[in-house]
Amino acid sequence: MTMQTDGIHHITAIVGNPQENVDFYAGILGLRLVKKTVNFDDPGTYHLYFGDGGGKPGTIMTFFPWPDAYRGRVGSGQVGTTTFVVPEKALPFWEERLLKYNVEYKKTIRFQEEYLEFLDPHGLQLEIVARNEGEDSGWSFGEVTPEHAIKGFGGAVLLSASPHQTSKVLTQVMGLKEIGQDGDYLRFQANSDLGNLIDIKLSPEVRGVSGVGTVHHIAWRAKSYEDHEKWQEHVKVNDFPVTEIIDRQYFNAIYFREEGQILFEIATDPPGFTRDETEDELGKSLLLPPWLEPHREQIQSHLLPAEVRILEEDK
Repeated sequence: MTMQTDGIHHITAIVGNPQENVDFYAGILGLRLVKKTVNFDDPGTYHLYFGDGGGKPGTIMTFFPWPDAYRGRVGSGQVGTTTFVVPEKALPFWEERLLKYNVEYKKTIRFQEEYLEFLDPHGLQLEIVARNEGEDSGWSFGEVTPEHAIKGFGGAVLLSASPHQTSKVLTQVMGLKEIGQDGDYLRFQANSDLGNLIDIKLSPEVRGVSGVGTVHHIAWRAKSYEDHEKWQEHVKVNDFPVTEIIDRQYFNAIYFREEGQILFEIATDPPGFTRDETEDELGKSLLLPPWLEPHREQIQSHLLPAEVRILEEDK
C-alpha cells in the first residue's frame, strides 16, 4: 500500500508560563489563538492552539504550558527547529519586528534560502523563511498585517538519533520525496504547499530531554477519517507499534515513535476548530470536551490567566 501525507498537520511543544506563551505567539508573531482548551490527558494544563485565521492544518502550533516544569534539552529524538513561512519580501518586516521586541536572531542560509533563527521565551528553536508558495494568512493582529503575516509552517528540522533510518521512514512510510542535500542536511518534500519541507540534520546531537522549551511531537496530515484508518494499517504493516485512534475533538489521532526516536502523530484534517465555536469566536473562551465539562469549575481554578492582548509596543 502506497501512502503520501500532505505534510505537517501541527507541531506540539512544551512551554512555561501561559501568558508569556500567548504574548509571544499572538502578540509578537501575530498568530491567532484558535483554541483555548486543556490537555485531555492532564486537564489541569492548558492546551493552546495557534494558527492562521481559521486554524487550517499546516498552520497550527500547539502548546502545553507547564509554568513550574523543568527546562528540557533540545537534542536527538526531537523536532529541533520549527520553521514558519511568510510571504516573499516579508523578511525585512520580521527583522524589524524581532528587533523591536528585543528578540535576538541570526541569519542563516540553507538550501539557498535565508532564514531568521531565534528562540521563544521558553527556549524553543524557531525560524522564519519567506516563500511564494502557500496561501496568505488573511489574519491581522497588532502591526502584523496579511502582507507580512505568517502563513503557517514552512517545515521543520528533525534531530534524529538515527538520521538515515528516519529518512527511510519519511520516504517509505510517510511518502515524502528526498529532494536534495546541503552539507549537514537532507531535505524531503511533501505534497502540500505549507508544512511541506522537512530537513534532517545528519550530524549527531546530544540526546534530547523532554521539558520546557522542547517539541513533544510532530503531526502529519490524513485527509479524512477513512484515510486515517488506512494510515493506521499502513504504519502497522511497516512494523511500527501504533496506538488506537484517539478522538482529540478537533481531529482524530494515532501515534508511533519512529526509529530515530521522534514521536510521530498522524491527525485528520476534519472536523477542525469550528466544531464547537464559530470562526469569529475562535479562541475567546475556554472550551472543554463533553466529558470534562462537569469539572469546569475545578479545572479553571488550576489554570493561570492567559488572554490575547495587543502588546504595548504595538499600541
